[in-house]
Amino acid sequence: MNDQTRVVTVSREIAAPAAEIFELIADPSKQPQWDGMDNLTEAVASQRVHDVGDVFSMKLTNGFTRENHVVEFVEGRRIAWRPAEIGKEPPGHLWRWKLDPIDDRRTTVTQTYDWSQLGDDEMRQKRARETTPERLRGSLDRLADLAEAG
Repeated sequence: MNDQTRVVTVSREIAAPAAEIFELIADPSKQPQWDGMDNLTEAVASQRVHDVGDVFSMKLTNGFTRENHVVEFVEGRRIAWRPAEIGKEPPGHLWRWKLDPIDDRRTTVTQTYDWSQLGDDEMRQKRARETTPERLRGSLDRLADLAEAG
């Protein structure tokens, strides 16, 4: 498997302003509403991301909690984080969201899952391979439904 197959990217146009969509992504308490992977259950409110270096925690459907280390941040335009077990270094996968305004009411949103630096833990590798474009598309579709509903 090469690095190209370890980076999954999907895009779609959403009929909402970039700032409104970004709020749904940058506020972890809202993420379970649009998670197309059906992997997230809840996040404590008041963890809204504001900068690189922020860490927010998220409870997963398997009962575990993950810390998400923000590694890219441009308000209203781009955010990326690396998940990790509590108190541990991230194992090497990254979730990225990029928002490109088309005009005041429409935005192209691109979601990327990059596991090119993920270690050789077979369980993590299996889970990463299950993160297909179709599953990422599910998140974008749910995000669009929420953003377009206002």
